[in-house]
Amino acid sequence: MELPLTVRNAIEANAAAWQPSVLKNASSALTDRYKTVSGSGKNLVISEADAAVYAAVRMPATFGAVYSALKSSLDISGVECGSLLDAGSGTGACACAAAELCDLDEITCLEREKVMADLGIKLLSNCGSPLSYAKWKSLDITKDETDIRADLVTESYMLNELKPEQRHKAIDKLWECTEKLLLLVEPGTKDGFEVIKEARSYLLKKGGHIAAPCPHENECRLDKNDWCHFTARIQRSRLHKLIKGGDVPYEDEKYTYIAVIRSPSYTSYSRVLRHPVTEKGRITLSLCSPDENRTVTVTKSSPIYKQARKVRCGDIIAEEM
Repeated sequence: MELPLTVRNAIEANAAAWQPSVLKNASSALTDRYKTVSGSGKNLVISEADAAVYAAVRMPATFGAVYSALKSSLDISGVECGSLLDAGSGTGACACAAAELCDLDEITCLEREKVMADLGIKLLSNCGSPLSYAKWKSLDITKDETDIRADLVTESYMLNELKPEQRHKAIDKLWECTEKLLLLVEPGTKDGFEVIKEARSYLLKKGGHIAAPCPHENECRLDKNDWCHFTARIQRSRLHKLIKGGDVPYEDEKYTYIAVIRSPSYTSYSRVLRHPVTEKGRITLSLCSPDENRTVTVTKSSPIYKQARKVRCGDIIAEEM
C-alpha cells in the first residue's frame, strides 16, 4: 500500500532541495511540536522544510491509514462517491487515497497552513485527473464557513489537534458538507480513540448512521481503559529512513476511525477486536458483534477454521459463524 509513484517521486525531488541535516533538524523540531502543542489549535507545520519532512515521513502513513479505512467503509456501505471534500488536507494524502478508491470527478482540499497547501499542489500537479485538478482553498474549518458539498467528506489526524471546544463545531461543519459519507481518521491511541468515540456519539445524535468499523449503533461497549484501533503496514522509503534514522523497511501505522453515512446500511458482520490467540487445533477470537462483545473459539471441525487462521485484528468475520 503506497502513494502513487508520481507523488513518491515528487516528494523525493522536493526534499532534494535541502541538506539531510536540515531535514533531520526540522523533523526533530516538528516531532517536539506535535508532542507539546498538539491539541492547542496552534499551527504545527511552519516552514517549507517542515512541510518537506511531513510529506516524506507522515504522508505515506496517512495515505495508508485513510486508504484502509475508506476501503473498508466503501465495501461495507456500498456507497459510491463522485466528489471529495477533504478538510485539513495537509499535502494531499487523503485526496490520493480517495482517488485510488473512488471514481472522482471533483476534489476540493481545505488547508489553513500555506506551506502545506503549496507543497500539496506541487506534489499532485503531475498526477493527472482528478488529482492534478484538485481545488485547494485556504480555510480553517473551526472558524470559516463554506458552502461546498461533496459525496465524500474526509478528515485525517486533524480533530485531535484541535481544542476540545472546537471539535463539535468542526464536526458540525463536516457533517453539513456531507452528501453521502463522512470519514474521520485519527491516531490509533487511547486519546485518538476518545476523539473518535465522542464524534461517533455526536454524529449518531445528529441522525447519522455508522458504515464502519462498528457493526452496531449502540453505545460503545469497550472498557474505559480499552480502545479500538487498526494497523496499516507502510513501506519506508530511503528518504524516510534517512530523515528518521533506522533500517527497518516498514512501519506499522496505528489508526482509529469512524465512517458515517446519511442512509443506513444493513450489512451484518462481526469485527475482530484483538489479535487472534492461536493454539493447537483452535483459534480464539475476540469479537465486536451487533448484539454484544464476545469471545469465540473456532476449532478444526468448524467450516470457518481456515478463514479464522487468516484473520487479523480489525478484520471482518461473517455473522453466520
